[in-house]
Amino acid sequence: QVQLVEPGGGLVQLGGPLTPSCAAPGRIFSISYMRWYRQAPGNEREWVGQISNGGTTSYSDSVKGRFTIFRDTAKNTMYLQMNSLKPEDTGLYYCNALTPGERAPVDYWGQGTQVTVSS
Repeated sequence: QVQLVEPGGGLVQLGGPLTPSCAAPGRIFSISYMRWYRQAPGNEREWVGQISNGGTTSYSDSVKGRFTIFRDTAKNTMYLQMNSLKPEDTGLYYCNALTPGERAPVDYWGQGTQVTVSS
C-alpha cells in the first residue's frame, strides 16, 4: 500500500507555530480531498480539517482560527500551518488523501507525525 510522507512534526513551545507537511507520491493521482486527523494518547482519532482539490477548506471547531491548511497541487503536498498551539494540540497527526479509484474511493494514509506542545 502506497503511503503518504509526513515530515515536520516535533516539539514546540506553548503558543508557538509549527507546519508539518504531507506529500503524496507521484503514483497517487486525482486526489479529491486531503485531510488531517490527530490522535492524543487514550483518545479516539479526530478529524482536524481538510482541503478539496478546488482549494475549499474546512476545520474542526477546536482548531478553527488557529490552523490553516494549504496545498501545493503541483507537488501533491499539503501543509498544516498551526499557530497559537496549546497543550491539548499534542498528539500524533495523520494525513489522508481520498481518490475516486477505478471502481470505488481509495484512501491513502501517512504514518503519522508526533506533535508535542510543551508548557
